[in-house]
Amino acid sequence: MASPWSLSGALKGMFSRKTIDDSTWGDLEDALITADFGSDVTDAIVADLRGKVDRYKTTDPADLQRMLRETLEERLSALDSTLKLTDRPAIVLIVGVNGVGKTTTIGKFAKFLRTYDRTVIVGAADTFRAAAVEQLATWAERAGAEIVRPQQQGQDPAAVAFQTVERAKAQGTEIVIIDTAGRLQTKGGLMDELSKIRRVVEKQGPIAEVLLVLDATTGQNGLAQAEAFIEHAGVTGLVLTKLDGSAKGGFVLAVQEKTGIPIKLVGQGEGINDLTGFTPHVFAQQLIG
Repeated sequence: MASPWSLSGALKGMFSRKTIDDSTWGDLEDALITADFGSDVTDAIVADLRGKVDRYKTTDPADLQRMLRETLEERLSALDSTLKLTDRPAIVLIVGVNGVGKTTTIGKFAKFLRTYDRTVIVGAADTFRAAAVEQLATWAERAGAEIVRPQQQGQDPAAVAFQTVERAKAQGTEIVIIDTAGRLQTKGGLMDELSKIRRVVEKQGPIAEVLLVLDATTGQNGLAQAEAFIEHAGVTGLVLTKLDGSAKGGFVLAVQEKTGIPIKLVGQGEGINDLTGFTPHVFAQQLIG
């Protein structure tokens, strides 16, 4: 459920005041921290805005609102959020710890691609969890995507990934999405498993994207959990789930600046159509109002 507090709501009162004064800066800093921008990013944004306000000699809060929106858009746009899916088949690995919404994200991503009339096949390579395979099959069916299941529980995940790409090439399927295990993110065994999947898949074609799924509601803690994936899995893009409202909207910028990895998809609800591509200027507009 979305928080009753939102950044745009907090800023609305601030920007409707008659002038910019010392309390404005303190309130702005508090609002950004509360929205999970983090202290470093907040300090940098406030310092940048103070400089602009001084330079343009303005005391109009409406100017500050516009400057904040432009600053966020500029920083959010610093990395390329475009999905690289031109290869045929375009092979996408989905990684992340259990509990972040990885399986449902794959179903939503498949639906997102089907909306653009792309043919999609999903590989259920998280073979350690039978429930994950069944859940993925349900979402794939809802999305109108084919699925390759393990032939028995605990089958080698790399073998499932291989079979998925093999079938895609035989059928001329355009996009392959491969689910991977998310448990034991701090153990070398899981990273070794991901490396094996990569090696096996790359024998059949290049991997287009490795997308790391993060739960926006866990903020900085979730990022700490996922650092092993960033270090070892060759992550090319981030997917933020559970980004309902703007209570934690600042995490979008904070995570991108901290990792140096672009956000490529955002999930803002529970429905199958609630995953979209990330558009910085639209997001900045929604965040600031």
